[in-house]
Amino acid sequence: MTTRTPVDLWFDPSCPFAWATSRWLIEVEHVRSIEPRWRLMSLKLLNQDKDVPQDYKDRTVRAMGLVRVIAAAQEKYGDHVTGTLYTEMGTRLHNQGRSKQPDSYREIAEESLVAAGLDAELVSAMDSEEHDEAIAVSHDEGLTLVGDDVGTPIIRVGANAFFGPVITRVPRGEEAGRLWDGVLLVTAFEDFFELKRTRTRSPRFD
Repeated sequence: MTTRTPVDLWFDPSCPFAWATSRWLIEVEHVRSIEPRWRLMSLKLLNQDKDVPQDYKDRTVRAMGLVRVIAAAQEKYGDHVTGTLYTEMGTRLHNQGRSKQPDSYREIAEESLVAAGLDAELVSAMDSEEHDEAIAVSHDEGLTLVGDDVGTPIIRVGANAFFGPVITRVPRGEEAGRLWDGVLLVTAFEDFFELKRTRTRSPRFD
């Protein structure tokens, strides 16, 4: 039996770029021997002391409720439910285009819990700070690997960790595998730090 390499991805469920990267990792899993593992981080925590537009900061505060629901599910059921719940939330937020409707976040959280076969009552975690410490610990673990001047997603493969890749389309099949090979190649070089170009497209999930 082939041993699969664990690949940790830190995400906030409201982030469309983390969502695109997470769907790419699932594609990579089909063509390379990796095992995606899902870790929580929070755009609210990431931006709370940064000079960002107030409306964006307000959205990250509202999105914290979704992070809390996942943390509550982790506590009740274990980390193995994270990927399924993230998929249900992300599909509704991003594929269905509901991420720009923060008033629907509670409905999205409840729908996602039910679809994942989890206790719908966990939606109450949205309004509780009970799991904020656990979220902060996970969040800080990710940032410790790459520094605090990045965002989500963060990926760790063994001793190698990096922010991104930021993609606006999810590659499929062997194309996903080739991108994975290239990302590992450049990020494994210990003196490589940055490769960037201006983003001219919005994420799409068709």
